[in-house]
Amino acid sequence: MRKLKNEYKSFLDDIEKNIKDSEDLEYIKQRFASFLDVVIDEMDYILEFKQEEMQKIEETQNKLDERINQMQQVVDNIEKDIYAEDGFDFEIVCPYCNYEFIIDVDENKTEIECPECQNVIELDWSGDIEEKQNNQEEQEQGCSGSCSSCHGCEAEDNEDEEDDM
Repeated sequence: MRKLKNEYKSFLDDIEKNIKDSEDLEYIKQRFASFLDVVIDEMDYILEFKQEEMQKIEETQNKLDERINQMQQVVDNIEKDIYAEDGFDFEIVCPYCNYEFIIDVDENKTEIECPECQNVIELDWSGDIEEKQNNQEEQEQGCSGSCSSCHGCEAEDNEDEEDDM
C-alpha cells in the first residue's frame, strides 16, 4: 500500500509540473481521485470476496479434519480388534462331537483335547488347507509309495512275496 501512496504522490507532482493551467490541473486531480476511488473500492470488493472464500475453505478443511479424526479413531479401533495385545482367540469345532469352543492361539501347540468329548484334536496352524486335503485324498486312495517314513507299501509287498513262497 505504501508503494501505491508513493506512486500517487509522484503522479500528482508530475502533473503539477507539466500542467500550467490551474483549472485543468484541478480537473485532472479530481478526475484522477474519482478514478482511484473506484479502483480502491474494486480492490476492497475483491479482497472481501477472497476473504469470504478463504473462510469457506477453512471451514471445509476443519470439517474434513474432523472427519479424518473420526475415521482414524475407527481405524485405531479396528486395529485394536485385529491386533489385540492379549492374544488371539481361535474358534474350534470338534470333528468328533461338533462341540464349538475357543482357545488362545499358540502356534507351539500341536494338539488340544475337546472339553466335551475329551478326544484329542490335531492343530494345524499353517493354514494350508489344500495340502491337507490332498494328503487326505491320498490316504483315502491308499498308499502312494512315495513317503519315506511309513514303509507301508514295502510291508505290503513283502507280505505278498511271503504268500507266494
